[in-house]
Amino acid sequence: MEKEAGREAAAMRHDDPWYDEPASGRGEPDGTGSFAPTGPPGPVNPRRGHSAADIYMEVQRSEAFQEVRRRYRRFVVPATIGFLVWYLVYVVAAVTAPGLMARPLAGVVNVAMVAGLGQFLTAFLLTGAYARHARLRRDRAALDLRWQTQEMTRGAGR
Repeated sequence: MEKEAGREAAAMRHDDPWYDEPASGRGEPDGTGSFAPTGPPGPVNPRRGHSAADIYMEVQRSEAFQEVRRRYRRFVVPATIGFLVWYLVYVVAAVTAPGLMARPLAGVVNVAMVAGLGQFLTAFLLTGAYARHARLRRDRAALDLRWQTQEMTRGAGR
């Protein structure tokens, strides 16, 4: 690092062990047309005298944390139910309607093959939708919570 960025950059040290701001969605459009903040949120007073476990419990009970969890559940629960129903329809159709699943669509390609490939396509589409949802709806709030928690635990005995 010293050769590439000079002595000042080599001497700089990040206290955040998960320092990954660019990968966390900071500085990118947030879905409303504005850009996310690029630095840590405002200063938080360290909770001197509280243990790290108490601080984490306090953060877990906070409204901001609960909102991040709600946003997560609002996407994951319907997506999981939808995918499981789609998978069960595929399996049940394969077991109970083998004639339908064996019906050719184009040459040797039959309904079962197309539905099976549809399962893979659905998995990939859900993965992309989940990553987009996380980036636009949860990552910034979760990163802010992490910054606040680290600021609070700096003064606490770990």
